[in-house]
Amino acid sequence: MMRMHDVVVVGGGSVGVFAALLLARQGVDVAVWERRAAPPELSRAIGIHPPSLRAFEAVDLADEIVAGAVRITDAEARGSGRTLGRLGFGKADSRYPFVAARPQSETERLLRARLESAAPGSLRRGVELRSLEQSSEHVVLHGVGPDGPVEIAARFVLAADGARSTVRRLLGISAPVVERGDHYAMADVRDDTGDGDRAVVSVERAGVVESFPLPGGVRRFVVATDAPAENVTAETVVRLVTERTGLPLDAATSTMTSAFSVRTRLATSTVAGRVVLLGDAAHQISPIGGQGMNLGWLDAQAVVPVVRQALRRAGGRRLDPQAFARYEEARGRSARRAARQAQLNTVLGRPCGPVASAVRQNGLRVALARPTARLLAATYSMRFA
Repeated sequence: MMRMHDVVVVGGGSVGVFAALLLARQGVDVAVWERRAAPPELSRAIGIHPPSLRAFEAVDLADEIVAGAVRITDAEARGSGRTLGRLGFGKADSRYPFVAARPQSETERLLRARLESAAPGSLRRGVELRSLEQSSEHVVLHGVGPDGPVEIAARFVLAADGARSTVRRLLGISAPVVERGDHYAMADVRDDTGDGDRAVVSVERAGVVESFPLPGGVRRFVVATDAPAENVTAETVVRLVTERTGLPLDAATSTMTSAFSVRTRLATSTVAGRVVLLGDAAHQISPIGGQGMNLGWLDAQAVVPVVRQALRRAGGRRLDPQAFARYEEARGRSARRAARQAQLNTVLGRPCGPVASAVRQNGLRVALARPTARLLAATYSMRFA
């Protein structure tokens, strides 16, 4: 007979592991299937916002995450060699008046270690989902692992398997992709800027340059590019940064390079019977603004109490068709709001002519000098997520 779990999580990245950890810490029998045989080393996401830090308190991880992070307490907008204004996060959250910056790979490592402690052996690597079948009382998942075919059953399934979600495809849920031709390249290099723990956004005619401090005297630079940056090099990123801002950087100190094109992909539904989509499987948005990973963690935090309540109905065998309705509605609003904000961030960073550039810079100067700055700080630290 197949092993029957309370919950199976498909996807062992940061969102899936956090969801599994929350469940395991509350006594739920959980298993995780992860297609990748080894943890990824590339860290695109770095910002951990206050609502996520509050969520991590439930698994006793907030202090440990903050201890190894750079605390970004403010951000500065620049343009044409001038400071346009500053945004302070000191009043955005009473407990965490900052955004914690550390590589995603490190955060995932902490989450995996905590999950292994709470539910030893629950994370199974190298297992790829091939099909699933729902019945009135449970879901059966079929996959292929290192030793051949595997089957597992669960009362509920949480799908955190990314933007190209296999679960979403198997359920027949559409997620139209919107691309507007925005492309970026990024590199982590030694921080020779003198900007300390401050984030900096330079809105230049040739395209935006963003930079964020990381632990170990490293700074991440993100630059808008005219076309997809295939085989991006640190030399390319450093050249663009220097051309637009005048900052002298050393490409030889680079520890990471990457590139991405902006896509928005919102699933038309995030709940199908006993299966719930989380994170990028439910809503892929622009990385500009650093909301995506955090949205997934907040999905997990919101869905766990709903799953626990559903498991109390005849041990999870009886499913109220409306059990996840309020969850889906609330998280859908958050995703759409984040997508709109991400699109605005992207538009503000596009190349433009001299007149449009002057208008954009003056608009930022006015916005950052008025009481609206406090609202902007709350928005960018995801207070409303």
